[in-house]
Amino acid sequence: MMNGQGRVSPGSAAPAEERSCTWLNIWVFLTFALAIKAAIVTICLVLPFCHSSEQPSALQQHFSQWECKSAVPQGTDRGWTCCPKGWRRFQGSCYFLSTDKMNCAESAQNCTGMGSQLVVITSKAEQEFLSKQKNQDVPRENFFIGLFEKGGQWQWVDKTPYRVTAAFWRKGEPSDGHDENCTVMHLPEETLKNWNDVKPDITHHRICEAAAVIV
Repeated sequence: MMNGQGRVSPGSAAPAEERSCTWLNIWVFLTFALAIKAAIVTICLVLPFCHSSEQPSALQQHFSQWECKSAVPQGTDRGWTCCPKGWRRFQGSCYFLSTDKMNCAESAQNCTGMGSQLVVITSKAEQEFLSKQKNQDVPRENFFIGLFEKGGQWQWVDKTPYRVTAAFWRKGEPSDGHDENCTVMHLPEETLKNWNDVKPDITHHRICEAAAVIV
């Protein structure tokens, strides 16, 4: 209430203009804060280094665009699993299926050059996932994987022990043909047994694998 001198009496409500101005300031502040938060989240998803002081992985050093998914279902304490844009994600790994062809040695070198390696398949679940994959530009083809024969022994590129019981060779394979010391898998394929030993100088597509980045 106004007194005779045009002042607000003690205990009376503030003018409507003053209340509106106060709410406007709060709204502007909240909008600005949310915009800043959204920008930080976006930066963290595009460049997944924000939440960790750890040394960037080889994969992080080769890519600037990332696609991230909530990591909560996988039981991790951190928030997101991230793969380079265009790579496929399964459990804790990222997979790249090439559309071009190289020989066995070139394929291994290409994967290494991207901070990854030719895929090492360690479980039936991983084999099932990969067997269903296909490239839009490659309807059905052979893809090099990281399994090699050396000195009569099959071994994975990362020294993971090779187990016959966890291998997925096609019937009659490996055929131990002359110089057939590299391995391809046929994709996509209905059966899980889709590995074949091949000569290293023949060109095929490739599957590269790297650990997903956790942020």
